[in-house]
Amino acid sequence: MQKACVVKSIETRIDIAQQTIEVSNGDSVLFHARVSTALNGPGEQNGSECTPRGRHIVRAKIGAGCKLNTVFIGRRPSNEIFSESLNQQFPDRDWILTRILWLSGCELGINRLGSVDTMRRYIYIHGCPDGTPMGVPASHGCIRMTNDDIVTLFDLLPVGASILITE
Repeated sequence: MQKACVVKSIETRIDIAQQTIEVSNGDSVLFHARVSTALNGPGEQNGSECTPRGRHIVRAKIGAGCKLNTVFIGRRPSNEIFSESLNQQFPDRDWILTRILWLSGCELGINRLGSVDTMRRYIYIHGCPDGTPMGVPASHGCIRMTNDDIVTLFDLLPVGASILITE
């Protein structure tokens, strides 16, 4: 059975053009931060390394209680803590750190199912190494945040939270 994508009172918006995320409840802004979306820009196709647009939900929250800079591989903690020496060992690794909010699209044929399925593309909101520039597109499709910001967002949003990604 398909889960419904219900808009709840708390609304989360990711603005690709502005490279920001904002969580609000009515007229009250609960959280606002700079992010980094895809270097390739917006897009939904599998393999595009683009950030998908449209309505999504948080399908899973991964990493509760993990230390800052915990390294995730395949959505599991790797028992590593990110450091500059680890970065030098694996310079080409796309670092997924601290927490993961795994997104699932809500719009059939746009960001759900087939060759445009956000969840099957493994699109997350996640932490990244300190010093990674925010406010500029640089990811492989995910939404990168500072580690402190992803912890705040992770604690604020429940599974099923609605997220709108716009240009």
